[in-house]
Amino acid sequence: QVQLVESGGGLVQAGGSLRLSCAASGTILSAHAVGWFRQAPGKQREKVAGIIGGSTNYADSMKGRFTISRDNAKNTVYLQMNSLKPEDTAVYYCKMEEIFGRVYWGQGTQVTVSS
Repeated sequence: QVQLVESGGGLVQAGGSLRLSCAASGTILSAHAVGWFRQAPGKQREKVAGIIGGSTNYADSMKGRFTISRDNAKNTVYLQMNSLKPEDTAVYYCKMEEIFGRVYWGQGTQVTVSS
């Protein structure tokens, strides 16, 4: 049974930092593409960052502030978020996509950035 569980969200002041975790069970994250997405109320879900193997990618608005990484020993993908802005407030989701396209989502973790 594949399961992705996000954690690490919370309330932080603008300019602060948070590290989100996506812990996987029933699958090996290093074998698949993993991404972080976010969705704010009234807005569409958008991709924040992705990682496959040693390759990473970021949305332009997050590039330079956010860093995605993976700890294979812990089977966990992280999203380090620095210089947070109020517009970063959203529910952040972990997504794993198998090579053939099967997609799994975590339950999400709330990030709130105060001004």
